[in-house]
Amino acid sequence: MADPLSLLPLVAAAGGGRVDAFDAQQLVAAGLTLLQRSAPLVRALSGRRSAIFLPTSHAFLTALAASEGRGAVLVNPLAAPAEIAFQIADADVGAVFTISSLAPRLPPGTTTVLLDNSPRTARVVAEGDPREVDLGSHHGLSLEGDRDALGSDEEAAIVYTSAMAGTPLGAILTHRNLIANARSTIEAAGLVRDDHSLAVLPFAHLFGLTVTGTGPLLAGARVTTMDRFHPIRALELLDTLDVTQLVGVPSVFAVLLSALERRGGRLRNDRLRLCICGGAALPLELQDRWFDRTGVELRQGYGLTEGAPVCLFNRVSLPNRRGTLGVPFPRVDVEIRDRRGDQALADGAEGEICVRGENVSPGYLRSGELGLPVRDGWLRTGDLGARNADGTVTFRGLLKPMFTRNGFNIYPAEIERVVGAMPGVRRVRCRAIPEPTREHDIALDVEGDVTPDAVKSWCETRLGAYKQPSEINVPGEV
Repeated sequence: MADPLSLLPLVAAAGGGRVDAFDAQQLVAAGLTLLQRSAPLVRALSGRRSAIFLPTSHAFLTALAASEGRGAVLVNPLAAPAEIAFQIADADVGAVFTISSLAPRLPPGTTTVLLDNSPRTARVVAEGDPREVDLGSHHGLSLEGDRDALGSDEEAAIVYTSAMAGTPLGAILTHRNLIANARSTIEAAGLVRDDHSLAVLPFAHLFGLTVTGTGPLLAGARVTTMDRFHPIRALELLDTLDVTQLVGVPSVFAVLLSALERRGGRLRNDRLRLCICGGAALPLELQDRWFDRTGVELRQGYGLTEGAPVCLFNRVSLPNRRGTLGVPFPRVDVEIRDRRGDQALADGAEGEICVRGENVSPGYLRSGELGLPVRDGWLRTGDLGARNADGTVTFRGLLKPMFTRNGFNIYPAEIERVVGAMPGVRRVRCRAIPEPTREHDIALDVEGDVTPDAVKSWCETRLGAYKQPSEINVPGEV
């Protein structure tokens, strides 16, 4: 690579930020040291991709660096073993970066890199042979290159999404895509070196990785991670760590607000200046209540995996337009087009949200015709919106067959495919149940010689935690 600062982990390290107790440069140096000192890992990755199966933690940056600039499949920690096995096979993954508590969910025989003690040591398990690798005696990094490099067009991350037809597709995000979106985050959110981001979202989700991780690091800021979100613990961290930025999905802010109201007080943090919400439609009532309780505006944004991810945002330099998705992200073009995607519509007219820019994914690993189309450089998102006279966009609904739960996309066709493969099932329908805190719950209507308990057990081993049905109806069963 002619310019090392065209790779996402290296440009993140060059910002001079910190993750938890570690300098970003130390975490990236540990990943590069791992490659230098583990021949089995290098062999496993030869000509193949890596996968990162980790909770939100500082180890994520080490794993990105140890992926050696190649595409890393970002596996959701909530994924079921069957989903993990599919992604590893589909993306031709040679080695998985994980921790001991998650490793049992990987397919047998997978080359694993256990980062429980990162950035000090790692354990590489290849062909059943575990080897300890010392990462702590590296000599740091000497990062030289163009600090404004656009980023490489090589794969940086693969994220499985867009299961409209029943099977998730591996969306490709390049270093250019992710670096561009991180830099736009700095500008739109006004991030500076003195900021402190509390990362409660999974880094396997690009909203979490970019807005709470790489964006702040590029700005030289501090990031504190939560490996698992808990509202009481999150409030404790907000109160005690001088956090300036909190990013979440609507359900995160809803449960935080409930916890805050139960303790009968306000936030004990006068430095919190920026609260960002995305991942699902944000109720106006929740925005109003959050501001009334905290004194901080809850700024809504909009994006999708194929947009790396943020495309619209209520920028800090502008008044917060509650109830809207905000204005286009820096260096991202957004138009509301007719449903054929041919023509931009006038203000107030409802149409499909279409985006263009360096953030737009080049495509999918395979079966791209089943995913979201890009025409003449414009990504057709499958989401409906209308442009307002002040340049903001209001969300109007979905064209694509999906709904959200806790900020995650739920594709009925995917769940119907999985449940439909169960012996005894003749027909299955997946539908959304509105639920104020989680956006939606999941209901299954199943016809066949099965019981609700049997369907529930089938789903538990084959679908991720956030895809589990909350209601299973089988005619004839009581």
